[in-house]
Amino acid sequence: MIKPFEKVIELGDGRTITIETGKLAKQADGSVVVKMGGTYLLATVVSAKEAKPDVDFMPLTVEYKEKYAAVGRFPGGFQKREARPSDYEILVSRLIDRALRPLFPDDYHADTFVTVNLISADAEILPDQLAGLAASACLAVSDIPFNGPISEVRVARVDGELLVNPTATQLAEADMDIIVAATLENIMMVEGEMSEVSEAELLDAMKVAHDAIKVQCQAQIEMMEALGKTEKREYCHEENDEELEKKVWEATYDKAYAVAKSANPNKHERIDAFGAICDEFIEANYPEDAEEEAPIGLIKKYYHDVEKEAVRKVVLDEKVRLDGRKTDEIRHIWSEVDYLPGPHGSAVFTRGETQSLTTVTLGTKLDEKLIDDVMNKSYERFLLHYNFPPFSTGDARPARGISRREIGHGNLAFRALKRMLPQDYAYTVRIVSDILESNGSSSMATVCAGTLALMDAGVPIKKPVTGIAMGLITDTETGKFAVLSDILGDEDHLGDMDFKVTGTREGITATQMDIKVDGLSYEVLEQALNQARAGRLHIMDKIEETIKEPREDYKPHAPRIISFDIPKDMIGSVIGPGGKIIQEIQATTDTVITIEEEGDVGHVAISASNKDSIDAATAKVKAIVAVPEVGEVYRGKVKSIVPFGAFVEILPGKDGLLHISEIEWKRLEKVEDALKEGEEVEVKLIEVDQRSGKLKLSRKVLLPKPERKEKPKKD
Repeated sequence: MIKPFEKVIELGDGRTITIETGKLAKQADGSVVVKMGGTYLLATVVSAKEAKPDVDFMPLTVEYKEKYAAVGRFPGGFQKREARPSDYEILVSRLIDRALRPLFPDDYHADTFVTVNLISADAEILPDQLAGLAASACLAVSDIPFNGPISEVRVARVDGELLVNPTATQLAEADMDIIVAATLENIMMVEGEMSEVSEAELLDAMKVAHDAIKVQCQAQIEMMEALGKTEKREYCHEENDEELEKKVWEATYDKAYAVAKSANPNKHERIDAFGAICDEFIEANYPEDAEEEAPIGLIKKYYHDVEKEAVRKVVLDEKVRLDGRKTDEIRHIWSEVDYLPGPHGSAVFTRGETQSLTTVTLGTKLDEKLIDDVMNKSYERFLLHYNFPPFSTGDARPARGISRREIGHGNLAFRALKRMLPQDYAYTVRIVSDILESNGSSSMATVCAGTLALMDAGVPIKKPVTGIAMGLITDTETGKFAVLSDILGDEDHLGDMDFKVTGTREGITATQMDIKVDGLSYEVLEQALNQARAGRLHIMDKIEETIKEPREDYKPHAPRIISFDIPKDMIGSVIGPGGKIIQEIQATTDTVITIEEEGDVGHVAISASNKDSIDAATAKVKAIVAVPEVGEVYRGKVKSIVPFGAFVEILPGKDGLLHISEIEWKRLEKVEDALKEGEEVEVKLIEVDQRSGKLKLSRKVLLPKPERKEKPKKD
């Protein structure tokens, strides 16, 4: 049997994480199994030895995959095998990717594939908080150049205590849930949700996470040293021309600086102006009749560096942003609600050149989303979908399905808003954000538009939520830095940080941060968070000018839902054999009825587009579960006639015997002389047999009692 190398990491509370290598997947460039309790992750990495021609970026692909066998389950569907990735798998893949990507050398361009497989699962030990460690560890034991290691941990706050990598049970009670990725020295990525926490509380959680990550990074370094994996492969993926680079910088930098300083608020005009500088350089130095062919790729690469440096210098030295704003200035905002007549709620939110058209649809329990992931089989009653069509940025390309980016941005907006929905809300809620223009954070526009649309729909959210994206420009040589509020797309691309923060007036509800520079201090993060709070509150003032609180009532065409409880033992009576009774009620009243069993009661929800239908269905259901009371008068239907009387249905499914002697005051020879099957009659419940529960009815007690005729006197 192969004896693998193992490295054990102590978490400080009696729990351990084990990194094992040398046993599985040995033909990969690097492979490890990370174990914690019964959760095992197999992580592998393979990188091509050479880069493809004309590739000037890092072609990294990260895949997180879960095996249903890990929990002893069969996959759903006809094929009974794992197929397209779930949203959860995509989100975990993005968490890993965002932490790893900035740490590959800038000049490393070989195709690189990192795959993390969940091969065994423990319901209490969540794999997403171990996936980043697994991915980094497989790189650590490979010869692939990587400026790591990194690790990722989850920090949750439960009853005021910050816990590292909590159990699933503990996480369910948390009011803060963040995942942090970091190297030994620097935080790289943060993502999470929380219940209106302060900026200081979020920073404290990040510091706790970083302390735990340092231990895990040190363990990987020791493992590399023990395995002799400190030397990485040599490579040459770029061809450079120092003379050409110098020429490009000398000819274009001042021009690019002037464009950056011109403060043009129009995105496309700025792009054209920057592009014209590069085109002029090519035309001037490589005319069409020149013998030497222009090295277009190298020129564009060097000019990109020129443009990046010029934009950053203008911000740091001139305090001027690309569109002319101050560092803490928010672009012009306008919004409106009730723009679309068809949806149950709608809103348009526009901030600068970013615009979201968002709708809200209200549904019943039958509209819930079934989540059938490996470790999570449940139902979700709040859905948020984010769409980013190519036309929103003026791109002439087809839209091909939903991208990972769309899933990630939608999830951030979902986490920002979900804690503001009322608990035990009767409706299933779906928000759809269609981005119509984009230059700057469209996910934060989705949060703002989502808040507006929810209030327009009459959803009683606890508080409005807004969001803002923050950027950062730094100069490590001079120590200068500038925190930018409401960043543009170019400022995101050319800057050092993308920090999105959402929240109410009272605190933060979600955050997502990606840092692209080393050595970012907590003081800078604190300034960014405080500046973000001021921006959020400014945006809050703007949207509250449009609508301040949820409408008092739903739109006329929105479904109406009422709910009430019935005894658990009456659920079957309402549903009926094969669902016959409940289906008949729904068909005759044009309603949708759901019953959810919980404890000793059944939660009944009845929905329809009008009150009369709901009232009719409610009466039918309550009649079924009603308990007959002695002395009450009922209008029942004669179900059957027998020689000794008639059986009358006084409540749905509840028959009583109307004895022939109780039909009328006079003596009847036959029941048919007074009653017919199907006839409706008023009867009174006079007795319930304590043993059998049989009901005894009387009709005659409701009829005038004839006067007794006096017998004639005898002479």
